[in-house]
Amino acid sequence: MRVPAQAAVVAAIVTLGLSVSSCTATVDDGVTIRGCTPENPLIATNTNEVCGGNVLDAITAKLVHYNADTAAPELDIAESITTKDNQNFTVKLKSGYKFSDGTEVKAKNFVDAWNWAVYGPNGQLNEYFFEPIEGYYDMACGTSVGTDGKEAPDCTGKPPKSKEMTGLKVVDDTTFTIKTSTPVSNLVTRLGYTAFAPQPDAFFADTSEGKADFGNAPIGAGPYKMTSKTDTKMVLEKNADYSGKNAGSVPKVTFRIYNDTNAAYNDVVANNLDVTDVIPADQLLNDAWKASLKDRNGVKDTGVFQAVTYSPKDPNLKSLKMRQALSMAIDRSLITKQIFNNARVPATGWVSPVVDGYKANACGDNCVFNAAKAKQLYTEAGGYKGTMPIYVNGDGGHQLWADAVCNQLQANLGMKCAVQVTPDFKTLRKGINAREYKGLYRAGWQMDYPSIENFLAPIYATGASSNDGDYSNPKFDALLKQAAAAPTNEQANALYQQAEQILGQDMPTIPLWYQQSQYGWSTKLTSIKMTPFSTFDLSSIVVAG
Repeated sequence: MRVPAQAAVVAAIVTLGLSVSSCTATVDDGVTIRGCTPENPLIATNTNEVCGGNVLDAITAKLVHYNADTAAPELDIAESITTKDNQNFTVKLKSGYKFSDGTEVKAKNFVDAWNWAVYGPNGQLNEYFFEPIEGYYDMACGTSVGTDGKEAPDCTGKPPKSKEMTGLKVVDDTTFTIKTSTPVSNLVTRLGYTAFAPQPDAFFADTSEGKADFGNAPIGAGPYKMTSKTDTKMVLEKNADYSGKNAGSVPKVTFRIYNDTNAAYNDVVANNLDVTDVIPADQLLNDAWKASLKDRNGVKDTGVFQAVTYSPKDPNLKSLKMRQALSMAIDRSLITKQIFNNARVPATGWVSPVVDGYKANACGDNCVFNAAKAKQLYTEAGGYKGTMPIYVNGDGGHQLWADAVCNQLQANLGMKCAVQVTPDFKTLRKGINAREYKGLYRAGWQMDYPSIENFLAPIYATGASSNDGDYSNPKFDALLKQAAAAPTNEQANALYQQAEQILGQDMPTIPLWYQQSQYGWSTKLTSIKMTPFSTFDLSSIVVAG
């Protein structure tokens, strides 16, 4: 075991860090949290990753807020959201809720923001989340007539038919209505996701391409406002105009960007950083991190799921037998034990156990380690031609487990494999979105809202915003629509579970493990709470007296 030696190295680094540190944090400095480089400017409808999402969570408020302990949806900007049929919804807003620029949040700020998000030429990554709303397809792209004589979306360059969804209507300053194409049983639950945040009038006054200017100095209605954004940090200060019930407990929060999780961890141990949400894998062994962060560490069951996606551009991975072989050749139990000290749980499907509707073993035998069967399928598939890359981001602490997966594939299948580490998450996402990579790439998922649907539709529905493998199955899509329209939550979950079973047959990705999140803090803090989303509840921070 290398843990004692590694612990000694960390201790030496910490000692050095303490000896060279020349600045002492004070309460007025606020709190520093490990951050990472956002993929895009911070626009709610164009941010679908954690680096930007963690910041937007702090500076935006939505109709719904998720409880920091249970993730249950609770009304926030909304005074009420009522419906009699799960298709026609009336939303009434609380009066006096303000953006950080002092302007009032009105019904039109929601309706205009959602319409802008869906309008095809604006090219927003999260426009898919608005698909249930009536009139979505008239805005997302043009239409064409299919072989069945019905109109269908056609995104091949035809201009949108409309600039507004027919399903959104402003009634007055504090009231608007939502009409969906079919009943949606969990619409209220979805409305706490960042994509549904309102935008101030200043957002629409920004004429820069892609609204990059606004995205670098975003205005939201949340408890904090952004005061500075650079390549090394993003600084937030309390929003003096915030009137909600989820106010932050410290005057300033700085997300300090790290490209190395070990450096962030060492800085927390040395009290040069206040909070980290990632503990390096080698520190999990024998709970070395708990010894280094005694009385300042926490563990939370979170809706985080790790997988790897098969590149749609790699002809070697088209065969179902090849995809099955790669999955069966991975000994998840061994990796979660040796790399993560059992802080991860081997995945048996695509949905996190923390959400309502989870059902074990959707992946079946395809996620059960079987070296002999894997080798047989691999041979029948013709083998992988050349060296298969596995892409991971270097700022997320993923190389150790990726190396372990690669080593197992080489040992159990006789194939060639190489881990490719990008400098940061932004670079990884850029390559994935451009479909530049072959082989496999990391496909972690942090839930947007607490629903089984969130682990299926945004990732695997045809054309979905996070469908990085370009997976498409009409039967899967049909079940998603049936589930969304189900009259009860129980009926919806049963249909979503059927849809997940189809993933088990098609293997669009390789499920790896469900995540229990570990975090640590400096002696400056007495405590901080992690939410079921693996984010920090900024209202829970307690600074030591």
